[in-house]
Amino acid sequence: MPQVSLEREGRVAVIVIDNPPVNALSPGIAEGVIDIFRAMEADSGIDAMVIIGAGRSFIAGADIRYFGKGAKRLGLGDRVSDLIDLGSKPVVAAIHGYALGGGLEYALACHYRIARSDARLGLPEVLIGAIPGGGGTQRLPRLIGPAAALDIILSGRHVPAVEAHSLGLVDALVEPQQDLRSAAVAFALGVAATRPLPCLRNRPVPAEPAALARLFSDAREGLARKAREQQVPRQCLLAVEAGCTLPFDEGLREEWRLFHEIESSTEARALRYAFFAEREAAKLPDMPAAGAVPGQDAAREVRSLAVIGAGTMGGGIAMSAADAGLQVRLYDATPEALVRGMDSIRRNYGISVERGKLTQAQSLERIARIGSAASLDELADCDAVVEAVFEDLDVKRQVFARLDAIMKPDALLLTNTSAIDVDLIASATARPHSVAGAHFFSPANVMKLLEIVRCDATSAATLKATVQLGRSLRKTCVVVRNGEGFLTSRSRTPLTTEAMILLEEGALPEQIDRVMTDFGYPMGPFAVSDLVGLDIGHAVRVARAKADPDFRKLPVPDRLVEMGRLGQKTGAGWYRYEAGRRTPLADPEMTALIGAMAAQLGTGGKSFTDAQILHRLLFSSVNECCHILQEGRIYRASDIDVAWLHGFGFPRFRGGLMFWADTLGAAAIAQQVSRWHAELGPRWAPAPLLLEAARTGLALREIKPMLQPMALDAVAND
Repeated sequence: MPQVSLEREGRVAVIVIDNPPVNALSPGIAEGVIDIFRAMEADSGIDAMVIIGAGRSFIAGADIRYFGKGAKRLGLGDRVSDLIDLGSKPVVAAIHGYALGGGLEYALACHYRIARSDARLGLPEVLIGAIPGGGGTQRLPRLIGPAAALDIILSGRHVPAVEAHSLGLVDALVEPQQDLRSAAVAFALGVAATRPLPCLRNRPVPAEPAALARLFSDAREGLARKAREQQVPRQCLLAVEAGCTLPFDEGLREEWRLFHEIESSTEARALRYAFFAEREAAKLPDMPAAGAVPGQDAAREVRSLAVIGAGTMGGGIAMSAADAGLQVRLYDATPEALVRGMDSIRRNYGISVERGKLTQAQSLERIARIGSAASLDELADCDAVVEAVFEDLDVKRQVFARLDAIMKPDALLLTNTSAIDVDLIASATARPHSVAGAHFFSPANVMKLLEIVRCDATSAATLKATVQLGRSLRKTCVVVRNGEGFLTSRSRTPLTTEAMILLEEGALPEQIDRVMTDFGYPMGPFAVSDLVGLDIGHAVRVARAKADPDFRKLPVPDRLVEMGRLGQKTGAGWYRYEAGRRTPLADPEMTALIGAMAAQLGTGGKSFTDAQILHRLLFSSVNECCHILQEGRIYRASDIDVAWLHGFGFPRFRGGLMFWADTLGAAAIAQQVSRWHAELGPRWAPAPLLLEAARTGLALREIKPMLQPMALDAVAND
């Protein structure tokens, strides 16, 4: 089957793009469309054309595997998008599924667009380190206005077809039960004689010069605040500005220049790396080969989920499941807590309605999927259960012993713990092969990361089913082996520890937070600590100190907890907060306290450059990640980057922790870590893997620990 084919329906030529799975614009697609288009232009028996995608999408964008690799590209004037709008016959884009990136640029070049009402359209290039390079920054402002075009291009968001229709991006909508192709052919016949053709290159930008100047000035100020060092959004802005202020062909040339200027930059490579790392994280390379164990290839489908614990985390998990269409039963040990939890869920959905993210009907539909359970016995027939109770091993073991007695034999038994040994929890059951960790991040209905913890006894079927459940909840899943702190808590702890120790040496919270936000984080570690609550970290430190007599105490945050400064919820933590506001304000009382404690400890008086602070924090975690990799706790180093991007807000334009480390080089990091080891003590002992990477020039992000295939007897337990 050719990737591009021609099918005639009377006097309408239907150009079909068929490049599974999503009709990406791989090499050869454009040439195929151009050949057919030119032939139909010369065919007197054809009055109009329709471009449509086979399968599940129109065109979901260009194949980004070819970005930055010098792949051959058609020049200006010879591209599909340039030829169509100069043609003599009307062309209709028939959109279903996704019309993204180059796909939407094809549609914009067409004279008309008709879409299924459940389709999604967008120019998401900014998210993968590029700008729209096929005329998107020139045509979209002419069609829907520069403000709406800037919003779509700078956000990279997928626009629902209904919204696209209201913006004027789509001319007509077709309901999912209707035949899109027939509707598009009928539409094409209806406009076949219409002249002049509505060609976007000939349409003026619908805005006055003064309004345009204000729009772009405000946009530049916004990027200066939000995008800081990022170059790709700025290039997008420049391209749109060119499209609004230059003649069309000159704007196209400027768009093309800006596209090539940014395509191979470090920032662009980082964003593309993150894109592929997320897809790689979904793969489980050590699963038994298909057919190795009869009946064990298909993962169990989860249609109903029980959640134990109706607090913030449990409520968020319940909402995630309801959002994904699952039936949910929420249980808490006390009726009062269950009532509070259900009230909180209703309130959260109400906020979504107020903000326009959901309709009232959608909100009520999702709330209806969440039922409350008066006893654990009412959870017995659910396909899976997620325990989200207090972080206490004894409490969790009691819950799992009870679940073992009541849940149906093939139910998934999952624990939402951030650090507790999941094998110890699983040992409270007679079916440890059905137990895994499912570490959600708060708020669970918003945060994309799901850290899945594989125990010694976890079976392949359980692991597959848990990953499948995570994907159904629209989470980005990272699978890790059981062990203290798993991947996320363990790799993040050195950073937070160094931040606290820097206070003892003379730094201040606002200085450290500024360094991290300048780097690209949405919030610094101390602002995050105030948001979460200082008592949370304090409880973890107390537990670790009991288990490890050599545990390094952190007297400054412990003193704040003793003073009742727990963060935003008490109006004061590392910062002070005015009533009803969440803006952190530097607190002279805190500055004095930190200075006094540093003097008491005899460690203060130092000053730090921004680079020293940044490297102290991030190098500590890079070193710990090398230990994790060396122990074979994860499948590949890129999983660390995915976890940090989605769990900790690591700036995406830097690729992830390990990608960023590679931009500096393992040798430079190892040298500095070794110096700090000599100066600051054992916590800075360089990981052997870091030293080996420094010696050999190995890229940290490319390390893939060799994991043994899961034992078939563990699979057979299911």
